[in-house]
Amino acid sequence: MQRLSTRDAGFAAAFAAVVSDRRESDADVARDVAAILADVRVRGDEALADYTVRFDGHDLGEDWRISAETCREAFDALEPTLRAALELAGQRITAYHQAQLPEDRDYVDAAGVRLGAKWRGVDGAGLYVPGGRAAYPSSLLMNAIPAKVAGVGRLVVTTPTPKGAINPLVLAAAHLAGVDEVWRVGGAQAIAALAYGTKRIAPVDVITGPGNAWVAEAKRQLFGVVGIDMVAGPSEILVIADGANDPQWIAADLLSQAEHDPAAQAILITDDAAFADAVEAAVQSEIALLPTAAVARASWDAHGVIIVVSSLDEAPALANALAAEHVEIACDDPEALFAGIRHAGSVFLGRHTPEAIGDYVAGPNHVLPTGRRARFASGLSVLDFMKRTSFIAVSEASIGAIGPAAVALAEAEGLAAHARSIELRLGI
Repeated sequence: MQRLSTRDAGFAAAFAAVVSDRRESDADVARDVAAILADVRVRGDEALADYTVRFDGHDLGEDWRISAETCREAFDALEPTLRAALELAGQRITAYHQAQLPEDRDYVDAAGVRLGAKWRGVDGAGLYVPGGRAAYPSSLLMNAIPAKVAGVGRLVVTTPTPKGAINPLVLAAAHLAGVDEVWRVGGAQAIAALAYGTKRIAPVDVITGPGNAWVAEAKRQLFGVVGIDMVAGPSEILVIADGANDPQWIAADLLSQAEHDPAAQAILITDDAAFADAVEAAVQSEIALLPTAAVARASWDAHGVIIVVSSLDEAPALANALAAEHVEIACDDPEALFAGIRHAGSVFLGRHTPEAIGDYVAGPNHVLPTGRRARFASGLSVLDFMKRTSFIAVSEASIGAIGPAAVALAEAEGLAAHARSIELRLGI
């Protein structure tokens, strides 16, 4: 873990190194993924079956798809409290994303030209759901529900089932969200199947969902063949906190992301050196309580950072440079600091708003940009599953009003056929 202070002479260089630390896949991953994509494109289902034996340790045989009935049974079998929690999450996520739906436009301007745009959901979306340690039903809801709200026609989940094991919580979430197909394939090969299609799995138009470095790289390489949500890297959390907080709370918040991945990053900015000491000690105490201790400790030791500032007024500029996935502001007046933060995936305001509440039941999406991409990207929304089609209707009178300007521009660009298609209607 690094301890920095803005008062130190070497702070600028040390902080710049933290900002530039990508913690993402290397050239070997890109090379291996390219080979897998090419193989699936040529061999289709045969390649998927081979990779499932190789990476997931089981033979698909004829058991490729998990039925809707199996998903319903998994939902019905949930312990009532857990089922109610899943339903509450679904309701809140649905309500939040319904409010994101864009409105169609249709109007006539001053020149008499009818203009507008229609929004439509894509025909098909593929949702990747990790298997094993990272098999989270919350991620399925966060990806599937916005797609359903957007009006996607066909919703397909691919999820690895290591050693043949199926995660019943993921299946229950698939039932709740109304997923149409669930396929037992994972990794970069599943992304290839969704993009290119195979004999069994029809292609989709958009692919979303978290995954490991190979999944993220596959999405990056296939962007353009399909739409993607984002290229996601390891999880990040930045906590801005004053000394009035309970250090145990803040330590737990930092570890809520550190436990995801040894490459995840947790950063604390505080204006109280004694509080920084207390949080550092509390992190060690909290790690000892976690079943995910090995992962959390590896993340904290390698990538954890505590920054002591002279005043929390310095925090927004540092936060904007980091452009972190999650930013907590735990102080008496979080709004004042929030006003200065331009770059963050999602912001959590106040001492009683841990990032983890946003992962499950708050409503906004927890699929967020990492690796400083919050400078130019946003969290997953209904818009990731929709496209806008503009339309134009020009009358004889309105083409007379705006047509001559179009002719002049076409001639200036040397595009005679463009100009003539308008001139003929103008009677020139």
